[in-house]
Order: sequence, then structure tokens, then C-alpha cells
Amino acid sequence: QERLVESGGGLVQAGGSLRLSCVVFGSIFSINVMGWYRQAPGKQRELVATITRGGTTNYADFVKGRFTISRDNTKKMVYQQMNSLKPEDTAVYYCNAPYSDGGFRSWGQGTQVTVSS
Repeated sequence: QERLVESGGGLVQAGGSLRLSCVVFGSIFSINVMGWYRQAPGKQRELVATITRGGTTNYADFVKGRFTISRDNTKKMVYQQMNSLKPEDTAVYYCNAPYSDGGFRSWGQGTQVTVSS
């Protein structure tokens, strides 16, 4: 059964760093693209970064130069290193493997990231 479990969030001061992890259960890790998404209170969920199975990455403009997505195909893990965090990065962060038609698999519980000023 497909399942995604995120971890690594927490409370950090502005300028600090966190590393998020996502473990993938089931066959979905054979899918090409994995991504990190986030949802802040009162806002829609938005794309943060994606990575292909071959390691090609893509980032939203608001995290370029600060966040790094990576994956370990043998361990079925996806990571996101977040540096120079800002209060506006405060959100629940989720990983997912989007379908080619733009849909998403079932969302996990996410991991809360809170950045204090």
C-alpha cells in the first residue's frame, strides 16, 4: 500500500536550518518525480521543489539558493535541506509523487516547520 511519512520539522529561529525526511512505502518510489510541498495557515498548498529519479531538480523561486532536495533510491527516502530559513517559510511540509496528469497521491500527515523572527 502506498504511503508517505514526513519527519524532521520543528521550531527554529530565522536564519537557521532544518532537514526534512520522507520515507516512501509501497511501489510509488519507482515513479520518476518526487516533490516537497508546503501549506501555510490560510493559504493553498504550493510546490517547493521536485527531483526526478535521475536527480534532476527544480525549485520554486522563493527557495532557490536556500533549499536542496535530494533522494536515495535504495532507501526510498526523499530529503530537503533547508538553510537560511525565514518566518515566511513557516508551514506544514509534505512530500508526494505527483501523477503525470497533475493529480496527487494520498497526502501524509506532513511535518510542521515554524520559523521565529
